[in-house]
Amino acid sequence: MEKEQALQKIINLSNQLNQHNYNYYALDKPTISDFEFDKLLEELITLENQFPEFISPNSPSQRVGGTITKEFKSVKHNYPMLSLGNSYSVEDMIDFDRKVFEGLQIQANDLFNTNQVQYVCELKFDGLSIGLTYINGELQQAVTRGDGVQGDDVTNNVKTIKSIPLKLQGNYPNVFEIRGEIFLSKHVFESINKEREQIGEVPLANPRNAASGTMKMQDSKVVAARKLDCFLYYLLGDGMPSQNHFENLKIATSWGFKTSQHSKLCHNINEVLDFISYWDVHRHDLPFEIDGIVIKVNDYQQQKQLGFTAKSPRWAIAYKFKAEQVSTQLLSISYQVGRTGAITPVANLQPVQLAGTLVKRASLHNADIIEKLDIRINDFVFVEKGGEIIPKIIGVDFTKRKRENIKTNYITNCPECNTELVRKNGEANHYCPNENGCATQIKGKIEHFVSRKAMNIDSLGGETISQLVDAKLIKNIANIYDLKKEQLLSLDRMAQKSVQNLIDGIEQSKQVNFERVLYAIGIRHVGETTAKKIAKNVKTIDALIALNKEQLLEIDEVGETIALSIIAFFNTPQNQQIIQQLKTAGLQFSLSPEALAKTGTKLNGLTFVISGVFNNYSRDQLKELIELNGGKNVGSISAKTSYVLAGDNMGPEKLKKAQSLGVKIISETDFETLIA
Repeated sequence: MEKEQALQKIINLSNQLNQHNYNYYALDKPTISDFEFDKLLEELITLENQFPEFISPNSPSQRVGGTITKEFKSVKHNYPMLSLGNSYSVEDMIDFDRKVFEGLQIQANDLFNTNQVQYVCELKFDGLSIGLTYINGELQQAVTRGDGVQGDDVTNNVKTIKSIPLKLQGNYPNVFEIRGEIFLSKHVFESINKEREQIGEVPLANPRNAASGTMKMQDSKVVAARKLDCFLYYLLGDGMPSQNHFENLKIATSWGFKTSQHSKLCHNINEVLDFISYWDVHRHDLPFEIDGIVIKVNDYQQQKQLGFTAKSPRWAIAYKFKAEQVSTQLLSISYQVGRTGAITPVANLQPVQLAGTLVKRASLHNADIIEKLDIRINDFVFVEKGGEIIPKIIGVDFTKRKRENIKTNYITNCPECNTELVRKNGEANHYCPNENGCATQIKGKIEHFVSRKAMNIDSLGGETISQLVDAKLIKNIANIYDLKKEQLLSLDRMAQKSVQNLIDGIEQSKQVNFERVLYAIGIRHVGETTAKKIAKNVKTIDALIALNKEQLLEIDEVGETIALSIIAFFNTPQNQQIIQQLKTAGLQFSLSPEALAKTGTKLNGLTFVISGVFNNYSRDQLKELIELNGGKNVGSISAKTSYVLAGDNMGPEKLKKAQSLGVKIISETDFETLIA
């Protein structure tokens, strides 16, 4: 394809994808299937890889992530990002309304029946505040609230959020800022926690903290996988199309922004109170968390007249919902054993309605929480949902405690295998150390091993695994490869066809690549992404086993916790034996010849900063080549940087910094020579 044809095709595909994103996220009216959208995106990425000079920083392809940000630069807000004053009662809201009228010097005969001041009521989303700057219709910068004066530049991560437009449509101002809230839907949050439990990590407490933590992740590809969402709710800048807030929100939707359809223009404080009352009841029906209502004066001139206090605007306030609480009786405490041996105490409650659902159980987290709250069986306890998806006990109703309610002694032995529990320094959880003898842990490890993202033996389900373990036909993941047809046929509901499917699935799993095998064996804290990074760096399982802590820490994504976990795993005799059995079975414990052909050690110990546009490679391809050859990508230039790999249009600030620090700047051709 000629360059001109390619450029036109890239422009057309980008426009199509931007329109489909707008239809899906802003209008909630998709016109093509996810499969069709993905095919268009694949076509665009293929073309951009062939013609990297035509890649725009705001191309739809940039939403898949891949940029690594080691340090988030602090940026001063053009307009202070102040917090709102809070109110908790009808009286507070009436007082706010009175102060607005006084500040505007308006005499109101009836505060409940006047159109002199209009208010916009908006849902108060429970997430992370963000400010987005657009210049000539393209996203230029995304900055978190920070301390209100300055925040962190998280532009690369924000580009992965599909509901935030990278390029606008329609008639918009040349330069403006729009603010909003980044959040995780309830469904996505639950999926993330399920995955964390599978790799032996503690579930996240609530969607708000999860969204905030995701925005500070260094790898934007991981951020993209989290499926964050965003509602935009406030425009700032000169040349706004309307002089009132509510109208501007409607117009912003036509530019491509996702704004909440639940916002309402109210003509008096009585209508505001009705809005608050409605959502206090119906907020639990929403697919995302809210913790209140934001009320803003609609007219910009009136906002200006009311002004600000030192901390917040006088023309806006947040009404905070009280976290829903109920009192119910604690019937018993059960203790669950996770795949990694972590013990989780669970409160079994007298069933009670809370936030629209029937609650029967609540997490007690760990022994410290039980002791701190002095929770005892048969106590009446206060249960809260609030911003949490999982109900939690927040206290005990001591007025109802009976003398016979004895102090809770945390279990000392595993509820499944009776092994004495251990608790490591600095950790909140107790653990069962009998990882290769505790039936629950064994079943959990096997379920993880055969899961779709690991060995993908989908014909080996949880029920069959339980039967095999209970019948002592398998004791660990390696035993799967010793199974015979006759053994399987002896199990309940296992006929010839299902047994053959299982045997075939086990055999096919021997072709699964090293990266997934490394994830499948279940090293604590080593998730799917980390396993890929490690595999590409070490090339073989034997090389990984030979590394010490300092060498492990040199691998991207590996911190001290993961390094120590890897060392502990391979120092365990039972795990050593399992790895040997899996090797004998024929699993892939080294990179494939195709992957190895791309790897080398020529860049060992070297760090690179990539800047500019390149002719033969995309930036992601260059980063992969650096990692495959033993080098390391960093986001910012320092005296420790080995090379700056510079293409066309290298950033002037990076060029200046590299020259001032004496860091060598190399071209694409120089780089090819380095790895030749």
